[in-house]
Order: sequence, then C-alpha cells, then structure tokens
Amino acid sequence: MKDGEYMSVVCIMQARTGSTRLPEKILKKIKKKTVLQHDIDRVLKAKNIDKLVIATTERFEDDVIINIAKNNSVGYFRGSENDVLSRYYFAAKKYNAEIVIRITSDCPLIDPEIIDNMVNEFIKLRCIENLDYLSNKIKMTYPRGLDVEVFSFEALEKTFREATQKFEKEHVTPYIYLNPKKFRIKNYENDRDYSMLRWTLDTEEDFLLIKTIYDQLYDKNKIFLFKDILRCVQDNPKISKLNEHIKQKELNE
Repeated sequence: MKDGEYMSVVCIMQARTGSTRLPEKILKKIKKKTVLQHDIDRVLKAKNIDKLVIATTERFEDDVIINIAKNNSVGYFRGSENDVLSRYYFAAKKYNAEIVIRITSDCPLIDPEIIDNMVNEFIKLRCIENLDYLSNKIKMTYPRGLDVEVFSFEALEKTFREATQKFEKEHVTPYIYLNPKKFRIKNYENDRDYSMLRWTLDTEEDFLLIKTIYDQLYDKNKIFLFKDILRCVQDNPKISKLNEHIKQKELNE
C-alpha cells in the first residue's frame, strides 16, 4: 500500500437474536431504545467509517434485525448462523471493504473515539509495515465490551480460505491472532489496565450494569465515552459489583 492511498473502511457488526445465555438480548430496551439501536447510534458517531453493515443470519427470527438496519439506513447482510467467518467474508466482499472493523452487537457501550483512533493507527501501520490486524483484545487493557478489531480484507480472505476449526469460524478472527507467523498483528493498549471491568452484555447482571450506566449518563450526553463511563463507575463502586462474578465464555464454548 502506498502512503496516502485511500482505502474503504467498512464496520461489520454481527447481530442475531438467538443468544444462548440471554436470548434476544440485543432487542432489550434501555431508555426506550433497543440495545442494537444504541449500538448503531454509537458506531455511526465514528468519523473514520465509510459504511456500517449489520451482518445477521438467514433465520426468520432475525428479520427484526434487518428492519432495524433499514430504518437506520445502514447496510445489512444475511449469512450463516454458525459460520460467522463466512458471514463476515461475504458481507465484506459485497460492500467492497478494504479495511474491516469487527464489532459485536452485545457492546452497547462501544466508544466511537476508540474506533477512530484504532482505524488511524491501523492505516498508519498498514502504510509503514503492511499490518494485517490490529486489536485491543489480544491482551486486554480496555474493559470487556469496548472490543474493536481492525483488519485488511486480504487477511479476512486468507482466513476464510484456510481456517478449518469450528471456533475459528464461529469467532471470525482467532485464526489471525493465533498465527503471528502468517499475519502481521499488533495489540492496541490503553495506558492503564482496566480489563477487570466487564461492560459487555451476556447476562441479566450485565444488562443491569449497562442499564444503570445509561441511567446515570445518557440524559446528559447520549454518546458518552469510555472516560465518562470510567468516571461513573469509579464514583459509584457498587455498579461494577453488579456483574463482577460473571465469567466470559471461552473460545471453544
């Protein structure tokens, strides 16, 4: 890639209603909006994204997700329920992505500034050293729920053609970050480690925490950021205790 060359940046957000731990979690409402709607609102505030695409399954239960995408005038794609890697690959191909951002729809506290900063970092390192993949979750320093992955379409295509394990297809990117000899990868880290904080949505306890944060911050500033949430939970330590016992599912679960 030549310095200064423009590349199409497409954010693909995977979404489905069939969650096992908390069914239809992305349709749960906070401040009269669905979790998915909050996801969309926040991601669209990122300045370095050319297109947002909601990638869901072909199950009729997920028609509601397509309707939400259409109502927000964002892209959408339907693909395999379990082979999420193929869903990403064909969605990226349809929308001519050169750089792909991976976001999951169970992160209604996602920070658009972090997305922008990571896209800038990826493009810079893509120019300098032909970087394939940038993530803030290889070594976690941000709270769980602010997860962002940025990678080239070439890396996605190589992964689509070579990955064979079930967990590699279900979780999209493990084949990349578990093969540092095949890909140029880099971790994006915060100055301080806040990986002990859990801001993702998998359980009722997670929902209560996220709802409490929205109750505290949303009316003052609808797109509150990482620093705002951090200040909120530090000022109110009981908030983080709401889900501190919840464990993140492993890749092979």
